Amino acid sequence: MFIPTGSISANALILGMALFIIKQLFADYIFQTTWMALGKDDQKTWFAPLLAHVSIHAMGTLIICLFLNAALFWLALVDFVVHGTIDRSKSWIQARYKLTATQGHFWWLLGTDQTLHHLTHLAFAIALAVTAVSST
Repeated sequence: MFIPTGSISANALILGMALFIIKQLFADYIFQTTWMALGKDDQKTWFAPLLAHVSIHAMGTLIICLFLNAALFWLALVDFVVHGTIDRSKSWIQARYKLTATQGHFWWLLGTDQTLHHLTHLAFAIALAVTAVSST
C-alpha cells in the first residue's frame, strides 16, 4: 500500500482530483464520439477508436500536469497506457462473457472500469500534490 510520507499539499491534492474528475467527464462522456465508444469494444477494429479515445485522455492529463507541475508531463504517457489497458480489458471481458446492459455483471464491469480510472487519477493527484510541497 502506498502512503506518502512527509508533507503533502491538501490544496494541490484537492485541486488535482477536481481537475481529473472533470477531465474524466469530458474525455469519457462529452468528447467521446459514438465511433470511439462503440468502436473500441469491437473485437476486430478496436485499435483506431481506442487510440483516439486514450489520446484525448492523455491530452487532458498533459494539460493538467502542465498547469500544476510541468515536470510531471510524462504522466500523460502513463495515462495513455493505463487507460488503454483498462478500457481494452473491459471490452475483452464484456465480449468474452457476452455482457449486455440488461445484465448486472455489465454494470459491475462498467463500475469497476470507472473506479480504476479514478484510482489512477488519485495516484496522479497524489504525485502532483507531493511535488507541490517539495518544490516550495
